[in-house]
Amino acid sequence: MRLLHPTPGGPTPGDPVSGGAELDDVALDRLYATDRGVPRLRMNFVASVDGAVSVDGLSGGLQSPADNRVFKLLRRWCDGLVVAAGTVLAEDYGPVTLDADRRARRVAAGLAPTPTLVVVSGSLSIDPGHASLAEAPVRPVVVTGPDAPTDRRRALAEVADVLVVGEPGGGVDLVAARAALHERGLSQLLCEGGPRLFGSLIAADSVDEICLTVSPQLVGGGSGRISAGPAPAAVPRELALAHVVEDAGVLLLRYCRPSLLY
Repeated sequence: MRLLHPTPGGPTPGDPVSGGAELDDVALDRLYATDRGVPRLRMNFVASVDGAVSVDGLSGGLQSPADNRVFKLLRRWCDGLVVAAGTVLAEDYGPVTLDADRRARRVAAGLAPTPTLVVVSGSLSIDPGHASLAEAPVRPVVVTGPDAPTDRRRALAEVADVLVVGEPGGGVDLVAARAALHERGLSQLLCEGGPRLFGSLIAADSVDEICLTVSPQLVGGGSGRISAGPAPAAVPRELALAHVVEDAGVLLLRYCRPSLLY
């Protein structure tokens, strides 16, 4: 993996894309480091060159060794891993676990050994026995709205903390959910989707950063975008390019709100 932008040693974030410093684990950690004193919600997605979010319905067909390396790095440093229930089911999520080295690094940095899984579900369709919940090393959090069935709330409360946010008829209030998670000490949130949750977070102006891997593939029509749902009423938010990393034709892009860039 090599850094393309900012140019290694360049004086300003606006330097042209050039150069190519090889990145070891320490350098890669520095590239993706955040100010932990500032609450942040970071998205992580992979897409093809023509914008597809999956191959045959799954993101695995777009992934690469470089993408998996960053995937593990981002999970290593987040406090909470936020995922829509539909993605947990479609991608067959297991319990969020880290190897001994990553757990040791977190503990040395003053973090819990394992991030907390946060599942977002308006209908609470996920089963309490699902491995991602029932076998989690840290008690998960399930975020839902007030219209969720009471019996499902009770069932999920056996394996997770159920966080109800929003007004009746209004679905899940993602802004309130984020604030409640921060109050629990989960200040650095990493969201892995899916597209509808991403679209809803954009509409709520709650996305601070996106780490996007561009896979050098053409998938064709039929696959969705990385964000979905109704178009937000707000004016599109401008993001600043933090860096570009390249590996065997795969581009790993990181964009942030300008105020959080440096």
